[in-house]
Amino acid sequence: AKPSVRIQIEGHCDQRGGIQYNIALGEKRANATKKYLEDLGISGERITTISFGKERTLDQDSTEAAYAKNRRANFVITSR
Repeated sequence: AKPSVRIQIEGHCDQRGGIQYNIALGEKRANATKKYLEDLGISGERITTISFGKERTLDQDSTEAAYAKNRRANFVITSR
């Protein structure tokens, strides 16, 4: 409905695993989210992706609930 809007999808992981592993995993998560949006009809030209791996956790606890919160894809509007 708003073709001028552009977004960035940030891929995040929990704190387990190495840095390179989590960067790759966050990239996979962001790209899978992008593909989902493209499958819904949103142009991929309007979407960029980035991976932060385990660098920006929401919850520092070492519990399954905390890990689940940290495995996510965030959306950031980059242009309206």
